[in-house]
Parts: sequence; C-alpha cells; structure tokens
Amino acid sequence: MNDSAPNTITLTVPGMGSDHCAGIVRKTLERLDGVEEIQTNIASHRVSVKVGAGGPDNNTLKQAVEGAGYDVASVRAGEAEDGDSDAEIEEAYLTQARKRLIIAAAPTTLIMILMMPHMFWQPIPGYLAIIAVLAFPVVFLYGGIATHKSTWRSLKNGTFNMDVLISMGSLPPYLIGLVGFVYPMTSFIEMAATIMTFHLLGRYLEALAKGRASQAIRRLMALGAKTAHVERHGEEVEVPVKELASGDIMIVRPGDKIPTDGEVVEGESHLDESIATGESIPVYKSTGDSVIGATINKEGRLRVKATRVGGDTFLSQVVKLIDQAQGSRVPIQEFADRMTGRFVPVVLLISLASLVAWALFPDTLRPILDWGAAFLPWVNPEAATPVLAILAAIAVLVIACPCALGLATPTALMVGSGIGAERGILIRSGEAIQTFKDVKVMVLDKTGTITRGEPKLTEALAAEGVEESRLLTLAASVENASEHPIARAIVDGARERDVKPSEVSEFRSTGARGVSGKVGEETVLIGNRQLLEEEGVTGLETLDSAMGELEGKGRTVVIVASEGRALGLVAVADTLKQESIEAIRGMHDLGLHVVMITGDNERAARAVADEVGIDEVQAGVLPEGKVEAIRALQKKHGNHVAMVGDGINDAAALTQANVGIAIGAGADVAIEAADVTLVRGELTAVVDAMHLSRATYSKIVQNLIWASAYNVAAWSGQPICDTPVKRLSLVLPLLIRNHSG
Repeated sequence: MNDSAPNTITLTVPGMGSDHCAGIVRKTLERLDGVEEIQTNIASHRVSVKVGAGGPDNNTLKQAVEGAGYDVASVRAGEAEDGDSDAEIEEAYLTQARKRLIIAAAPTTLIMILMMPHMFWQPIPGYLAIIAVLAFPVVFLYGGIATHKSTWRSLKNGTFNMDVLISMGSLPPYLIGLVGFVYPMTSFIEMAATIMTFHLLGRYLEALAKGRASQAIRRLMALGAKTAHVERHGEEVEVPVKELASGDIMIVRPGDKIPTDGEVVEGESHLDESIATGESIPVYKSTGDSVIGATINKEGRLRVKATRVGGDTFLSQVVKLIDQAQGSRVPIQEFADRMTGRFVPVVLLISLASLVAWALFPDTLRPILDWGAAFLPWVNPEAATPVLAILAAIAVLVIACPCALGLATPTALMVGSGIGAERGILIRSGEAIQTFKDVKVMVLDKTGTITRGEPKLTEALAAEGVEESRLLTLAASVENASEHPIARAIVDGARERDVKPSEVSEFRSTGARGVSGKVGEETVLIGNRQLLEEEGVTGLETLDSAMGELEGKGRTVVIVASEGRALGLVAVADTLKQESIEAIRGMHDLGLHVVMITGDNERAARAVADEVGIDEVQAGVLPEGKVEAIRALQKKHGNHVAMVGDGINDAAALTQANVGIAIGAGADVAIEAADVTLVRGELTAVVDAMHLSRATYSKIVQNLIWASAYNVAAWSGQPICDTPVKRLSLVLPLLIRNHSG
C-alpha cells in the first residue's frame, strides 16, 4: 500500500472487450481496500481507478487484474492522454490476435476437410493420429495457451470469465479423444480445435472493432496545432504547443490554427469555428473576444493571450467527453453483468450434474439409448457407463460454449450488416442494431445534417425602381474581391442566375460590418444597417419590413447601396437538403420524437425546425452542452436516444447517445465516434437504418429460439449420439438460420 499513490490510476487491459469482462475486472478491484471509484471503458480497453490515502499502488492493481485472468498492457498515474501509446498497444494486441487466429485456423480447416470424407464416405487410415497432431498446437500451444492461462488465473482468483468455458469445452474433448487409441469411442478432437478457433476468431473481430472505436479520440487529438509562435523576451519564437503556459502571447497569422484557448489582445479577423459550433459561417473576432484552440484564423493577424492550456482546453475537454461517454454505462448493463457472472458456474454445475446422473443412474437413463437406436443408426446402447457419463458432461460444456447460441446471433448480424452496406448504411456493432430498434427520440444536428452545411444565396430583393440584375451585378462585383463565405455565396448565386461580376477597384473591408468598392464609376457599399446608417445611406426605411421578414426566416441579410442610396437586400442562408422533410416525416411515421440540437442561434434554428417539422429545438448549444442535452433526454425518455450529426462538435454527443449516427460526408472524428455511418450522407437513410435494425433483431430472436431449442434437444440427447451429431453441432445452427430466411 502506498500513502502517496496518485488519486487516479489508469490501466490498459487489451483483453477487456465486453461488459462481462469489464464486470469481472470491476469486481476484482472492488475487493481491494482503498479503492473509491472504478470506471471501465471497453472501447479504449482502459480502467480508471480512484484510490484514497493508503490505497493500492500501481503494481497491486496490476496484479489484481492479472489475477482475474486479464493481461495488463500499461499502468499510468492520472488520466490517460497518450493517444500514440494507446494506438501502439492496440495495434500490438490486434497483430497478436491475428497471428493466433491464423495459426489456429490453418490446421482446423484441414481437420474439417479430412472429417467430411471420414464421416460420410471412406474411413481414413490413421485419422485419429492425424487430427490429434493437427489439433495439438491449436488447443495447447500458441492458439490456446493464452486462453488456458486466463482460465487458470480466473479460477485461482475465484472468478469465472468466458475463457473458463472455452478451456472446459476444448481441453476435455481433446484429452478424452485420445482414449480412442486404446478404446473404440467417439473422437471429440475435431470439436476441441473448432471451438478454440471460433473463440480466437471472436477475439480478433473484437480487437478489430474496439480499435476502430478509439480512433475518434486520436483523430481529435491530431486536429490541434502542433506548434505556436509566441512572444518571448521581445522576440517571436516557435515552441511546441505542449510548452505553452497561461499568459503567453501568441502570434496567429491568416490560415494558422489558434494554438490554444485564449483572448484576442490585438487585431481583428474572422475565425472558422466549425470545430466547436458546427456552423460554416466564420465568426468575427476583435480585441477582448475569446477564441478556441484548433479553430482557424481566416484573415487578419492576431495577438492572442493564452488563457487555458493542456488538459483545460476546449479540444481536450471534447476528448475527455468522448472518453467518458464511451465508458458510461446504462442500467441494463448492470443486469447483464450479473447474469453473465452466473452463467459460467451454472453451466459447470449442469455439466457436473450430467456426469453424476449418468454415473449413478445408468439403468434409469439407458432406455433413452434403446429408444434412439431404433431410428438413429449411430446410437451405441452398448457403450460403457463411464463413457456415457463423460460424454454427457462434455456435451453440456460444448453446447454451452460458442456453438449454437454463439453462432446464431453473429450470422444474423453479418447478414444484416451486409444488407446495410449495400444500401450505404455501415453498422459498426451488433449492440447498435439491438439498441436502435428501441429508439424513441431522434436528435438531429442542424448544419450539415438537416441543412447542406454551406451558405447559399437565397433571395435578392431590389428596391422600387431597381432591377434585380443590377442589384446582383453590383453586389457580386464587390464581394468577388472578398474571401468571406458569405461573399462567395453571393458571387456563386449570382453566377447561377447568369449574372457575371464586373471589375472592382478601391476595394475595402470594414471587418464584420461590410465591404465597399468601385464598380466602374459607382461607389458601392454592402453591409449591415449600422454601417450604412453611419455612411449616410438613404432609403433604408423602405427595406425594413422585408429585412425583418427575411431575418425571421433565419437568413443572413446584407444591404446593397450605390452612391449613398439603398438599392436592395441580398439574403444568404444554409439551405435545406432536399430529403430532410421526407426523412423527418418518416421518423414521425416510426413514432419518434424528433429533436434538433444546434450551436446556431435561436431564430435560425426555429426557422429550419418549422420548415421541416421538428418537434423540439435546443439552440446555441456547444459540444459539452450537447452531451448534457443528450443525458437529459436519456433521463426523460429512458435509454432510447439516437443522434445524427456530422461535425467534430457532435463527436462527444454521438458517443453519449445510445446510438450515434454519422453523416458519411462529415468529419472523420464524428464518423469514428458513431455506431452507424450513412455513407450517402442522406438523412432518409436513418429511416432505412431503423427498419433494418428492427428486421435484423427480429431475425436474431428467431435464430436464438431455434438455437435454444436445439441446445435443449442436444443437452438431453447428446449422450446417445455418436460422431455425426456431435461433429455437426457446430454447423447446425447455421443451417437452421439459413433455412429460416
């Protein structure tokens, strides 16, 4: 015990890939004195342990987890932040899982090839010796050694992980199969190798999926600036961002990322803050305004004082939110932990009961053999009582292992995932399919999800006596000299209306308020009402009504004036995707409550919501607010909340939602954080995905019913069955699944 141990210790446990495994690790650590709180994150394979004074040290925690049957890749003091190290650990674990699978799959495949002719056509001379040699490395050496070590540590520690069943389902069948060299009996060696190979396949797929899930955090961490230009002792020097201190004055040039959160002390510019708000239109910043790290400076040179560095920055907080959301648990998981924790010992007790029953009451049970022999040619009523007892016990272990029930679900998931992929719906996990069917609330981001995510020219309203073509020509000519997104939208919109910009001279920008320039001999001014009033422009009052109406629809409106007289209005907005109204109608048909959560202002959000039929709107919400909003909806509606988003600012909320759905054309971070990705980027695919989820889950239930019925029949009838039934027990569920549709 160490009185000076850090408050939080983080362990990386690569083999902790399910809620069952996480439950065992938690229960093991809870036994240690001084442990105050435990948080497991199966997506990143991490366990965060808060210890009090005199609590266990790093080595004690590591030994406890290893004693539960799980390897520990690393132990760190404090919160885990080293994304590169995590990536290396995950890649090493994935490589190891791949090697073990290949080493096991090659001889097992050969065994299955030899088994078929030996079973059905012509016995192969020396068959038992051949398969015993082929299966030995699969069951005992590189393929299964890690599983058996985990089983030993687990049993020694008084816990029961799933590796116990794998060992009990592979070791006894192999060893008993060797009895065939001296006593004629069924060979179970094929089954031992097959069970171990399927187990290793599951471990590999699990490692592959979990590795992808944690890429969101690494991608987020890569978005920040790597270096910063800082004023030190009167000179400008370049330093790594990690060396920044609060109070440093940073120089940020056009096109540079803001190195860390801070406050503008000199200069003005527009910043692309889409990483934080998801909104495509840059935000004007000047002296005294706060800026966010990793946002992009579009224009002017800024001097920014660092106010938050390291783990306190906006980007670090988003990373932390995603990590916490990945590790958060819903109440049903606690129930699942309790059930799976009892599953293994129950199976072992049933197996032991079968052994005892056949050993003590063979005469009572033997009529079953006589009955089966009447129509099953492979039943052997003359088998010795010890053999029947052992076969009964093994049958329970084998059937309870990854056979019928274990394969019935993944086959349906593979088919469902394949159908989804064909339709541009990529489903990352089976859990998402199961959860999706129960969703009651669908949360939508606005920009890039319901709307296109880029400003478009929507209206050009000319004043009385002014032609629209002239209004657009003057506006596009001056704005053509600007790089602002609103300016580009006006120019592109004018060209779509066959209006070509003219040459402009004496161009001038007044920051966020507007621009001016000469088109021919005309002096043109474009901007907000405040700027035009200051310049003495006349005729503004005639545009007030139209301007108020457009702004009420969420438009960004600028006034165009020439030679001191207002000529009209030009409006720009982020326009709806064509399919948004249809998609939200489809969600309502499914009985969903549709909520829009956006970083945009209330007026613009309400305008879009009214147009598409949104039930509830939450506007002006930043990333941490989105996570809290999702949690509030989960508390109100139960754990039945899905979210659709596309931006970096949506990543944490997508992870917190019970089902996160990313638009395929959106940010990589959002895609990595989501459970479902819509490749086509069409919102209507959400409705298709939900229909697919319900259909796939229905098929899973059908498969489990068939497989359970098969298991019951197999448990009761295995002792009377010889080679064919036992060997086919691994593939029968698949046959049932295929014939059931």
